[in-house]
Amino acid sequence: MVWSDEFDGSKIDKKKWGFDVDCWGGGNDEQQCYRDGNRNATIENGALVISARREQATGAAWPMHMWGSVQWPNALVTKPYTSARLSTKGKAAWRYGKFEIRAKLPQGQGTWPAIWMLPEKDRYGSWAASGEIDILEAVNLGVPCAKCPGGRENTILGTLHFGGKWPNNKHKGEEVPFPEVLDGGFHTYAIEWYPDRMVWQVDGRTFAERKANEWSTTGSTNPGAPFDQPFHLILNLAIGGKLAETRGVGGVRLDGYPKRMEVDWVRIWQKPEVGGTASGK
Repeated sequence: MVWSDEFDGSKIDKKKWGFDVDCWGGGNDEQQCYRDGNRNATIENGALVISARREQATGAAWPMHMWGSVQWPNALVTKPYTSARLSTKGKAAWRYGKFEIRAKLPQGQGTWPAIWMLPEKDRYGSWAASGEIDILEAVNLGVPCAKCPGGRENTILGTLHFGGKWPNNKHKGEEVPFPEVLDGGFHTYAIEWYPDRMVWQVDGRTFAERKANEWSTTGSTNPGAPFDQPFHLILNLAIGGKLAETRGVGGVRLDGYPKRMEVDWVRIWQKPEVGGTASGK
């Protein structure tokens, strides 16, 4: 194990985690402003708790990393929800390894919890030429669903984004039923990342696999690119957005707030012959 956070302290460890602070919406028309106060992210009973709240907030319309590419970088926007997005960017990044996150996910129409990774540096170009690794996403859990086992939404997703710069990006992924996600408890979501493949697991069971010949980037002909560079980890809870609002019963329901995503621990493992000592900046 080369890195971990058990969330056993009284506060979020700022040496391990940073916060995104903006109201951009992730390019997906999400309805939250991300903030960095303990109202939206805190430690409770040995777990990280990200809380999405139904409350109006105003903030930057664009994330800082995009300021140089937009006409009005200081523009503001107002959104009806607040939440938090934590990442290890600039603090720790890894190339290859096993990434395990034990988490409890919120339910309700419009909820979109995510555990995912972005490249520490855009070696092959802007999104998605340099890649994106989605370890776990879920939307609208618990919402009535005629085709779902038990009649409620219970699917989880694991996805890779790659190819060219938007809008020439591509993706490959799997969406599978996981009824246990609705039991109100913690489950362990993981990805095993090798030079030649990615393997997704939930509670130790494999539910998806992608091989290197299934991905590519316009920025390089190197085998394995773009997933041959260090990536950092992101934990967030979005509200609304295209994926959530176009599925389920549609839109965002207003009841049941705050919504909570809880993370019991994060553990990252590497094999010396595969990942070496790639953790760190």
